[in-house]
Amino acid sequence: MTRILLSTFIVLIVGCSTAKKDSDTVLFAGEIVNPTSTQVILMKGRQKIDSAQLDEKNRFKFDLPTIENGLYHFNLSPEYQYVYLEKGDSLMVRLNTSYFDESLVFSGSNEEINNFLLELFLAAEEEDSAMYTEYYELEPNYFLDKIKSLRDDKLSHLNEMKSETTMSDGGYELLKGSIDYTYNRYKEIYPFQHKRKTTEENLHDLPKNFYSYRSELNYNNQHLTYLRPYYDFMKAHFGNLSYMSCVNDCNDGNSGTGKHLHFNKHKLHLIDSLVIDKELRDNLFRNVAFDYLLKRKDAQENTEIFLKEFKNVSKNNMHIEEIENLYLGIANLQPSKMIPNLTVVSFDNENKTLNEIAKGKKVLFYFWSGSNKKQYQEIFKRVAELKEKRPDHELIGINIKTDYNDWKVILKTLQVDTSLQYQSNNFKELTEKLVLYPMNKAIITDNGIIVDGFSNIYYN
Repeated sequence: MTRILLSTFIVLIVGCSTAKKDSDTVLFAGEIVNPTSTQVILMKGRQKIDSAQLDEKNRFKFDLPTIENGLYHFNLSPEYQYVYLEKGDSLMVRLNTSYFDESLVFSGSNEEINNFLLELFLAAEEEDSAMYTEYYELEPNYFLDKIKSLRDDKLSHLNEMKSETTMSDGGYELLKGSIDYTYNRYKEIYPFQHKRKTTEENLHDLPKNFYSYRSELNYNNQHLTYLRPYYDFMKAHFGNLSYMSCVNDCNDGNSGTGKHLHFNKHKLHLIDSLVIDKELRDNLFRNVAFDYLLKRKDAQENTEIFLKEFKNVSKNNMHIEEIENLYLGIANLQPSKMIPNLTVVSFDNENKTLNEIAKGKKVLFYFWSGSNKKQYQEIFKRVAELKEKRPDHELIGINIKTDYNDWKVILKTLQVDTSLQYQSNNFKELTEKLVLYPMNKAIITDNGIIVDGFSNIYYN
């Protein structure tokens, strides 16, 4: 029934069969149930292609006269998802934001590619969990057998689709890349997770063919640069290469206070030597910088050495402002400093600064988003526990990435004390100045002075 409705909607829009490609113009349209934003933004990588307002029936429509075939993504703040488009396509999407990915379905030309790409995304979420709970404990050969079985099932489905449809080479490459890089990433992660799971003293010996796929790696596939499995693989791959090369070749980088710095410098230089594509390079360099700055608070002199090295190998990085802001944010959240004087809005629509809220008392600030129901339910459950554990602290919630009215409805539904709740509509500023990575973060203050700027609400 859903597919019939979708196809009908497309026919009403274009007035002809979606299977025909009479021109290069692309129609991408859709219907949003429970919209979280009034507009849909179409992106290719970091470039905004176009935006479309939702009409009174919560429908949107893009008419794109000239586009490049390939992978795009559409944003309905705060969520986003992939869409593969080719010249002449007429494609419809329908989704319910309450179950964003699970409810999403495509209909029209190239529906097979887009629906299968979504199926791979959802399957990977389930399999990621199974990897950590079951598969990483397996001995190497059993692990390889399991990975091969999962990969072969999806490749069989893909090849069957290709034989039954007019799938383009570009569409096939995208789907096969999503499959291959998903399972090769698990192999890159395996030795470290296996050691952790089994508590073995050293990394397990691996079969000679364990990384056989590496001989065919393409470090510069521009068609896959923004495909999540490709990017995630590259992050895991360079982490693996850096660790192994440090262990085998470096005498001074495996111990002591400089270990964290040494390892991440090594990773920067490996990326520099192997990756040419500007966007992939910049994104991978950004990942190394965030990993270094956030995971472990290194000595000031080491951090300055790292940033100098980063700027040397990653000249004109498109993320440099974000990384410098992160560095400043971390510096400003150190103990004894005043909490950044950001403005938030109360339930009664009054502006207050964090300094005003924190003045004269002990406060634990925590953060949540209305876009993730499971996350905020768990957060508020934890807050209830902390009320007993920290009776001398005021527990202040700050909401982000949620419509103001929706935020108020959530608070009323949960019967939360609204006098202790605030909201910010400036996600970028709040994220940069309070360094909200991860979202489970908590900041503890005493009379506005930071006691712990990098606490975690679940470890208090």
